[in-house]
Amino acid sequence: MTNPFLHVELHSDGACLGNPGPGGWACILRPLGQLTDEQVLVGGDAATTNNRMELTGVLEGLRSLPDGAHVEVSADSQYVLKGLSDWLDNWKRRGWRTASRKPVKNEDLWRALDIERTRLELSYVWVEGHAGHPDNERCDALAKQQAEMFQQEN
Repeated sequence: MTNPFLHVELHSDGACLGNPGPGGWACILRPLGQLTDEQVLVGGDAATTNNRMELTGVLEGLRSLPDGAHVEVSADSQYVLKGLSDWLDNWKRRGWRTASRKPVKNEDLWRALDIERTRLELSYVWVEGHAGHPDNERCDALAKQQAEMFQQEN
């Protein structure tokens, strides 16, 4: 059931320096339509892929929200958005196989996202990357900073 008092925008992006390589993710959460009361989450990994970072940004944002929240997920990754909205149910029906019967990549993260989407009401907004969308640009910069931090640690 949707929590009528909690409608949230989740903006997310991931970055990787090399693919695979050190990577970072970032997300911004705020009440829908407001510019205040935001929460920024960031993280990364020393050895990862861009797709894993894209998925992790959304996953960590969703994990931070209470049951029943309505979340408008905004990202520049068609892989993430189509995976959540179109592909995930079919992958599950096929035993975590793609339409071409290959194992689903990043299955661990998709399984975790599947759990989150059962307790939240999600809608999806695709934004073009590097096209001046302020929240997407900010997430991109934060994700790159995280990737650079993990690169420097090695």
